[in-house]
Amino acid sequence: MAQLFHRGANNIVKASLALVVILGGTAFYAYTQIARSSYLTNRYLERQQPVQFSHRHHVGDDGIDCRYCHTSVESGASAGIPPTQTCMNCHNQLWADSPYLEPVKASYRDNKPIKWERVHDLPGFAYFNHSIHVAKGVGCSTCHGQIDNMPSVYQENTLQMEWCLSCHRNPEQFIRPKSEIYNMDWKDSDLTADERNKLKTDYKIRSRELLTSCSTCHR
Repeated sequence: MAQLFHRGANNIVKASLALVVILGGTAFYAYTQIARSSYLTNRYLERQQPVQFSHRHHVGDDGIDCRYCHTSVESGASAGIPPTQTCMNCHNQLWADSPYLEPVKASYRDNKPIKWERVHDLPGFAYFNHSIHVAKGVGCSTCHGQIDNMPSVYQENTLQMEWCLSCHRNPEQFIRPKSEIYNMDWKDSDLTADERNKLKTDYKIRSRELLTSCSTCHR
């Protein structure tokens, strides 16, 4: 029986298979990078707010504690958005005539809340509770970055599941003394490994198996 294919066809098949593997690997790598990119995760995206509020000025320059505005961060799932009354506690005296504050004064005058643009917005299928993280020694800057250096707040981290799991697998690497939770200058290197493990024990942080269980975040 006559040979149907030229002997060189074997090389073509081998080269085609190698090309498929290379292209498939390249496509998979490109997908993983795009999925983590700021284009899809909204990292570093500064959103336009109805009021030009600067955390760098209020937190960094004036030293206002996070809890003054985000009053429920230690007791609730949400950190809380301050009511206009909180703003007016200061601004009925300070910069009261500034045109930049007109949306604040209008909100206070008309008793209508300011419609802030949400920056850190987890999908509905992911459950996150601020109070439990604060109680276990996770600082504000661990998730939100150097808020005291942000004129306009942006999302510092991807907030993807792999980012959350990096902490849940090794929580002792990210916790700090509770006295330092609101300290924006705190560095992870400020504690030794032994001190971190002691905090993990003192805070009664659960096992890796429980922290990485699906039902912990997806309820």
